Parts: sequence; C-alpha cells; structure tokens
Amino acid sequence: MNVLLTLGSNLDNPIAQVQKAVAALQQESDIEVLEQASLYSSSPRGPQDQDDYVNSAVLIDTPLNAIDLLKLTQRIENAFGRTKTRVWGERIIDIDIIFFGQENISIEDPDLQIPHREALVRDFVLIPCLEIAPHWRLPNGEALADYVNKCEHHDLVKIEINLACS
Repeated sequence: MNVLLTLGSNLDNPIAQVQKAVAALQQESDIEVLEQASLYSSSPRGPQDQDDYVNSAVLIDTPLNAIDLLKLTQRIENAFGRTKTRVWGERIIDIDIIFFGQENISIEDPDLQIPHREALVRDFVLIPCLEIAPHWRLPNGEALADYVNKCEHHDLVKIEINLACS
C-alpha cells in the first residue's frame, strides 16, 4: 500500500532530526521508502514562541494496516524522545500519516483520521506531498494539486542543502 507521511521538527538540529527519522523508517522491515520530498522551512502554527519547523514528506510502500503503521511511527517518535508539551508545540520529531493508499481510503478512528484532519489546509503538508506524488487523488476523487492551489500559502521556503564536499 502506498502511503504519504509527513515529518517535521523544530528542536535539536531539525534538518538532522528529519533526515534521521527518514533513515529510521528505511530501517523498518515493513517500510520501503520510495521517495522523499525536499526539506522546507516554515514558521510555527499556533504558539509563536518556538523555532521554525523543518518539514518534508515521504512516499512509502507498506503491507501494514493504518493502525499498525501509526504504532510504528509513534514508536519511532518515542525513540527520538518525543514528548507532547502543548498543542502545536515544539517537537523533536513528528511523523503523520497523511494519505493511505490510492484506493480512496478514508479512516476515522479515535486515534487516527485519514486523510489527516489538518492536511488539506497546511502548505507545509501539501507542497512536500505534491512534490513526490503529483498525481495523488484524495478519497473524494479530487486531485491533491487542487488543494495546493486553494491552500493559503504562508512562508514555506525550500531549504537548499549543498552536499558537495569542499
């Protein structure tokens, strides 16, 4: 099953945290990371007394069902030392299941809602997802790109990383 996940961090070298989280996903036997979006910087939503976030998205393939995938992502978050201090507060890593499969799957569970309840109004979610899944369709049949065009764009900035050795 193809799944779109987003990752975000604004603590302790957020670029490294997001990259380490992608590596942790790649180490899981039930996860194949097919593609990773660029890294993006965005100001925090909610409390403004925190650092900017680094965000990305990954397209994965997994045999896991949505609840088991949620448990796996929470285990990775906990291994990174994630603690919930306040709503929309700072975090070492956040891994969210945004879309689950292309078969118009919609899930409403007390612990998990797919599509993610805030995904369709967040540029820092939609733009990285669109980068790696430009033809993705939502459970209602609409194209992901249509939501990006409707979304209010804040201050999302693509992070250019120079990996060349000097």
